[in-house]
Amino acid sequence: IFPAHAMGVNAVSWSPSLLPAQLAAAQTPQSQPQPLRRFVTGGSDNLVKLWDFNPQTQSYNNMCTLAGHSDWVRDVAWSPTPLSKSYIASASQDRTVRIWTCQANADPANSSSWQSTELKFDAVVWRVSWSLSGNVLAVSGGDNRVSLWKESLKGGWDCVKTIEE
Repeated sequence: IFPAHAMGVNAVSWSPSLLPAQLAAAQTPQSQPQPLRRFVTGGSDNLVKLWDFNPQTQSYNNMCTLAGHSDWVRDVAWSPTPLSKSYIASASQDRTVRIWTCQANADPANSSSWQSTELKFDAVVWRVSWSLSGNVLAVSGGDNRVSLWKESLKGGWDCVKTIEE
């Protein structure tokens, strides 16, 4: 057990076990990539933190911190698809969702490698969840709605469906 956030951890999500570049690289049986042991957390300090396991010390270390929210991060979700990019979604009490994108050839330990797209909502956002294929993001919040979001060909994020009661 270790202190991940100064004011409390609200959410955690595991990363895919392989990096995007590892899937595309030519592999031999002797050069199989080692599965990653990484996760992301969201906290009451308004931050999103990425953690990586160090086999030498047998501990998890903060490899990167992403800042952009102005209130508590209520949920985080690491997209399960390890294709050409890595995606992390973070939901906040500041009524935004941020989709953090890291290209396959970029260093995920460098916070400047993560580009943030902000989605604005009319109410606090409680939860984010990726589809199993990792290309659709479900968002729920204090307005009793669930919205589904997909990345457009131009790189923006479009709401493709809203479910209301």
